[in-house]
Amino acid sequence: MAVPVWNDPKLGTMKACALWLVQEVGVGGLFTKGQLRDAFPDKSQVDRRMRDLRDFGWRIDTNREDASLGPHEQRFVEQGIAVWEPGKATRPAGATITAAERYEVMVKDGRKCRSCGIGPGETYAGTYVASQLDVARRTVRLPDGGTSVQMVLECSRCRIGGRDAIADLGDVLNRVDKLTTYEKQMLSQWIERDARGFSEAEDLWALYRTLPAESRGEVRDRLK
Repeated sequence: MAVPVWNDPKLGTMKACALWLVQEVGVGGLFTKGQLRDAFPDKSQVDRRMRDLRDFGWRIDTNREDASLGPHEQRFVEQGIAVWEPGKATRPAGATITAAERYEVMVKDGRKCRSCGIGPGETYAGTYVASQLDVARRTVRLPDGGTSVQMVLECSRCRIGGRDAIADLGDVLNRVDKLTTYEKQMLSQWIERDARGFSEAEDLWALYRTLPAESRGEVRDRLK
């Protein structure tokens, strides 16, 4: 089957965007929103149609996924389904996260990144970079050996590091079963509060770890 050219006027916007990425940008290539809009001056909602490609396995990173990119830059990382081929542009059921689903996840996850705990717009420690939160899909390995794709709230930094991570629910449940009664009660309290309190000794241990060697020695001497 002959592959159409990206600027064929008969193509829909999403298909044209896909072909433009393949034929003009290339895998690994960078482009800007301005270049995308210049390529399709007569196409409506071209940015949204480009994002729709993610539902078909295309990976297009912004600075939310790749901190090395500028605010208007994007990188074509991986080609997905050839949506320009007949029958290939039908969106898989449940592929798009609806506004209602996004809101539900935000509420359930306490409007904080479940990996690092940062809230929306808060700055990362030691930087001037503000966090951006979004709903991500996480593969969960179930106790019966199967897998399930579930939604979780994460910041852009944690999404980069956990893109291919698999959460092992079966392992977590097995380890819960091995806890003592006291440990189960303590864990249950942390889960109920969705927070863990630290003792003074635990706080001091974290601070001690950050000290230079000379200062660590003074702390050890004080404890003798």
